[in-house]
Amino acid sequence: MPKKTLVFILALIFCLSTETFILNQKVRADDQKKIEVKRASKKDMDDLYSKVELFSYALTTIQSEYVDKKSPKDLIYGSLKGLLSSLDPHSQFLDPDDYKDLKTETEGKFGGLGVEITIKDGLLTIITPVEDTPAWKAGIKPGDRIVKIGKELTRDMTLDDAVKLLRGNPGTVIHITILRESEGLIKDFTITRQMIHVQDIKDAHLIDGHIGYIRLTEFRENSYKEFHDALKKLKEQGADSLIVDLRNNPGGLLNVAIKISEQFLPAGETIVSTKGRQAINDMVAKSNNVNGEFLKWPVAVLINEGSASASEIFAGALKDNKRAVTIGTKSFGKGSVQSVIPLPDGSGLRLTTAKYFTPSGVCIQGIGITPDIVVARVYPKEEKEADKGKNKKEDLNEIFEDVENNGKKQPEKLTEEKKKELEQKKKDEADNQLQIAVDVIKGIKIYRNSTGPV
Repeated sequence: MPKKTLVFILALIFCLSTETFILNQKVRADDQKKIEVKRASKKDMDDLYSKVELFSYALTTIQSEYVDKKSPKDLIYGSLKGLLSSLDPHSQFLDPDDYKDLKTETEGKFGGLGVEITIKDGLLTIITPVEDTPAWKAGIKPGDRIVKIGKELTRDMTLDDAVKLLRGNPGTVIHITILRESEGLIKDFTITRQMIHVQDIKDAHLIDGHIGYIRLTEFRENSYKEFHDALKKLKEQGADSLIVDLRNNPGGLLNVAIKISEQFLPAGETIVSTKGRQAINDMVAKSNNVNGEFLKWPVAVLINEGSASASEIFAGALKDNKRAVTIGTKSFGKGSVQSVIPLPDGSGLRLTTAKYFTPSGVCIQGIGITPDIVVARVYPKEEKEADKGKNKKEDLNEIFEDVENNGKKQPEKLTEEKKKELEQKKKDEADNQLQIAVDVIKGIKIYRNSTGPV
């Protein structure tokens, strides 16, 4: 046998034996890892069983020794409420009645004040008041801490108990005390509950001729259809760009946020991902938009401290994919996923099972989204007199417009439409964040026209 052939065979045998050794080592390491996982799992289960025994002992002791007789149901339900509230602000135990009422949160109709609340830093906190509701009209603001409801302090109060106290029959009165940390004051509010009808789309109109504006108040079951219909209508009116206003939008349904985001993202772009302990909770949502109807529109998104959850998913998706300029102040920072799990007796668990991640891999839980252009909202001082700031020339113009309108058919309708248009224009001009968004859209259009399609 030639010497070179012999050397080659020996080298091959050595490599194969080395690979076999490495493979055996890897198998042994994998087996060892599995053994360690099993040991850890067995240890966890042993710890769990020992603590369940402790819980059972405490439960029977309370049932036999507590001064007032309590039913097993009361004790178990109370235990579950405490257990879930100890996990995080968004997990909670739902008794059968609460579980049935859960649908009211996405149907858009319920009796109460019109506030979205959470537990933040251990305090009952307003995410946002819903526009045109009693809380909104009373002057409740995002970030307000509710320290007292009626005669009850909210210290250590669960989210579920707070909701029960705040909701009630329309026409009934509730007294709440809030801490407004930004102003360093404690203030009492007396608010009359009303039936809350949530209107998802508000104020859809054109600005400066070709810039569409849509205010999205929540992400509910019908929000996608209403948003898409408003978008199509604006396009028919001549819109070629869009401002989406998510200020004080507390969020809502994940699937709706994904569908609305798809309107502006080409197929294949990541919208949001979720990660949990179980593989079933890991998900990456990508756009399936092959239509491309609004893919080239310049887009600006307005957010603030009252923008949470689904709002942050939408804003984060468009921001990370360079499809929109975000403007305003940092969002709320609610980036966890709650799954509703039914229990055999008709109760249920609302359990945090995963966290949201933006396309760039950032988890917004407790952090929020910092907009591309950070600018605080500046509210103009209210005029003491309705006609303050007017001049004679403006008054004369209004008089001549009225005379001209009176000579046309349906003068009342025409005058009313003109009045609404002028009121909307005045409202837009007084909104400094919106005006910056308008300038951004105009700047994008100028840039595109000077460089060609991008």
